Amino acid sequence: MTTVIAIILVFGVLVTVHELGHFLVAKAFGMRVEEFAVGFGPALYKRRVGETVYALRIIPLGGYNRLAGMEGNKTADPREYPNRPLWQRFLVVLAGPIMNLILAAILYAVCFGPVGIPTPTTTVQQAIPHYPAYEAGIRPGDRIIQIDRTRITNWETLAHAIVNHKNHPMNVTVERDHTRRTFKLQTRYDKKLKEYIIGIQPAFVTVHQNFAAATMSGVRQTVDLSGQWFGALYRLVTGHGPFDLTGPVGIAELVGQAAHTGLVDVLLLSAALSANLGLFNILPIPVLDGSRLFLMIVEAIRGKPMDPDHENMIHFVGFIILMALVLFVTFREVEHLFHA
Repeated sequence: MTTVIAIILVFGVLVTVHELGHFLVAKAFGMRVEEFAVGFGPALYKRRVGETVYALRIIPLGGYNRLAGMEGNKTADPREYPNRPLWQRFLVVLAGPIMNLILAAILYAVCFGPVGIPTPTTTVQQAIPHYPAYEAGIRPGDRIIQIDRTRITNWETLAHAIVNHKNHPMNVTVERDHTRRTFKLQTRYDKKLKEYIIGIQPAFVTVHQNFAAATMSGVRQTVDLSGQWFGALYRLVTGHGPFDLTGPVGIAELVGQAAHTGLVDVLLLSAALSANLGLFNILPIPVLDGSRLFLMIVEAIRGKPMDPDHENMIHFVGFIILMALVLFVTFREVEHLFHA
């Protein structure tokens, strides 16, 4: 039940926030929005406020907003989406993906700030038996302060020092009961992890940043993730990266795992999914926001819009192709689950 609730909340919030971006910018430009809905299917509750119907629908996986004139029933009404200036239509479409990136930065900031990020320390939580650290005499509670001449102040420095000493003996100095002890040991290659280790697990502390620092960390994390996303896309397009997509089943599995490990993991995963949703939507694939943005750029170059029937056909064909891809990825994921 926890997994189901988490999946509904994560999927619902991400898609609703995306649609909220379109809605808010359309309203700001004075466009007529006929309906804004949270969820799909039959309405559980709906109410008209002014010219817009606000609805809560029975299937809580997302939402949508219906802009007047966007579905092909164009009239001379200047407030309809197709009759608005090109730059306004462009910003309305772009607002959805941008809203997902903003949500990602906010969720990251919440994790770095009030919720806090569990951060590894240099204190040993566990020394695994039969591994170099344990055999040398290192025990839980020891705080590693130095490796050879390198002063250890955080887990990153410690991990880097261990890797640098692969195949070479090293002197590890720890603080235990207010006294210093030095142990000589050598790393061991772990085939499963595919790296050199000494067999320790760190103790964690929860680190909270202030508002300004958490906000900057949230923005930085979103920018870094976006850079990695575009890098992976470039490698895929140029044939230097794997074609490895995660579909609905895989995402649901990740959300379920995060739901069982804690709030921080759910928020971090939601932030990453929100950023990925926003970035994926700007790709010029028919039926996605990126396709509409691309066609508007073509419209600006040509000086006239594309024929609505042709545009609708492009989006229809793109929808069929996208659904076929989703079904293909989903089939592979289900097959993998049965053979796992």
